[in-house]
Amino acid sequence: MNNENALAKVSLFANLEQRYIKGIAQICTERDFAAGDHLMKQGEDGIGLFIILSGKVKIEKTNASGASVEIASNGPGDIMGELAVLDGAKRTATVTATEPTKCLVLASWEFTSFMKAHPEVAIHILPIVVQRFRETNDALIGVSGVRS
Repeated sequence: MNNENALAKVSLFANLEQRYIKGIAQICTERDFAAGDHLMKQGEDGIGLFIILSGKVKIEKTNASGASVEIASNGPGDIMGELAVLDGAKRTATVTATEPTKCLVLASWEFTSFMKAHPEVAIHILPIVVQRFRETNDALIGVSGVRS
């Protein structure tokens, strides 16, 4: 599968015009990770987003007592780190490959430049990112037992 096809299947970029998909594909790089490699670590600077092309990862957060808690498992087509593209904040979780994994990596500064040149792309992805944030928030509230 080429990178344009992979991007078009990701919820963040679904329904974008092909010319934008092509432009985004041109600024992505492919990276391979061995089982046990960290794609990102909680607390590190967020420098881009990752789209899994093949393989699997686990997502963990460190709780208040310092224990690592697995909160999700992702595979092909899943995206991680999208908030870093928008705000450049620290990573909120650690993502570790559980098997050989290939990802597309989209650097924050490259994507920010692309969105400045094509603001309609930013307008398209913003509601999707907000919805994903809400779903994650709801899931964490459910796990914690706190009422929303």
